[in-house]
Amino acid sequence: MARVVVGKVSEIPPGGRKIVVPFRGRAGIGVFNIRGGFHAVRNICPHKQGPLCTGELSGRVAAIDPPSFTRETPAVTGEGELLRCPWHQWPFEIQTGRCLTNPDVHVKTYPVRVEGEDLVIEYEDEGPVSVPTERPV
Repeated sequence: MARVVVGKVSEIPPGGRKIVVPFRGRAGIGVFNIRGGFHAVRNICPHKQGPLCTGELSGRVAAIDPPSFTRETPAVTGEGELLRCPWHQWPFEIQTGRCLTNPDVHVKTYPVRVEGEDLVIEYEDEGPVSVPTERPV
């Protein structure tokens, strides 16, 4: 099991992120602060290997039952808990890595520990991960 310090708590405010590239010779990881809890995911979308962690952060849109046209914006829950790949908009839960549009697909997650002011990730060496240099059509 390898261990690496990926940043400081003060570098990532709630709702923020830090992309660590390269991460031990890989394509990188994104470290996210969700309401004071830190989570990390691999910076490769499992769909087409896009730079996942550069994507939009969002929450879930709650269904309105019954539908109402008086509400200007739909209710959003879990703001900042979802990450959408910038290439094809596939949504992933940051905490679990689960894809919301295809539950059989997951992005690799890493547990993050806070040690004093340091953010620490422990991981098993998985070998190199290739990264595409161009966006597929």
